[in-house]
Amino acid sequence: MLPARPANASAAVLDTHRQTGFLLGEEMATFERAMNSQLRIVAENAKMRGPSAAATFTLWSRLFGHLADIWELMSRGSYASCMPLARMAVETIAIEKALVRDGFGFYEEWFAHAVSQDKTSAALVIERGMSKAATVLAEDERLGFLYRLLMELSMPNFGSSLLLAAPETSLQKAPLAFADGAFHLGWAELVTGWLLLLAGEQLNAVRGSGVFSLSESLVGEVELVQRDVRTALGNVRRCYVEDAGGRFVFHNFRRAPSGQPKRVALG
Repeated sequence: MLPARPANASAAVLDTHRQTGFLLGEEMATFERAMNSQLRIVAENAKMRGPSAAATFTLWSRLFGHLADIWELMSRGSYASCMPLARMAVETIAIEKALVRDGFGFYEEWFAHAVSQDKTSAALVIERGMSKAATVLAEDERLGFLYRLLMELSMPNFGSSLLLAAPETSLQKAPLAFADGAFHLGWAELVTGWLLLLAGEQLNAVRGSGVFSLSESLVGEVELVQRDVRTALGNVRRCYVEDAGGRFVFHNFRRAPSGQPKRVALG
């Protein structure tokens, strides 16, 4: 189920909302279930206290908001705006994994002195704290690759900007669609896949944290969601990206289902 049909939107955006729901409805239903499973875990553990719970809840809340916003933006054809949010989501999950691996040690050190009062300025001081996502991103091939791809797509480089604003560029022309929100199947499939991957990774991170308890029914629900996420991501007919000698190669990239799938290399 997609976010509500946008009001007072252009015809192109309304068409994008319709086509996204029609062509990617099953994947979106799986994503919605993954998000609802997260909310159930939060509800079942709402009374949890302590630094470990605080660390997970604060990062998780931020991640959940990123995923919800990407969902909304994707349904409106704002694919370029999805990229920085998706990159932040990947990095947040990596930090959560680093916390679990470290036993929440570096968070607890920060937590002990996180909030203080500055007598000179009479300001409440919240220490910045240091995250440790880099090692996880270096070790986790799937998350690391996605982070590098999203970093490239988030930057205002000429090539990534052209690919996002004029995805039907050829040797003859570069047809720019200026902020029109038109539907593009390739981008929609990619963003949907990232949403499913990240929601699934978050469920894995929470279950593996050792912080939260899940009821038997909720464990079964999460396992079914994870199975459906794997099935969706295993569809080789959808648009996907691979690393090829330092370039990002997009496969099955096309605007509409009737279009000819093509490969585009960015790099």
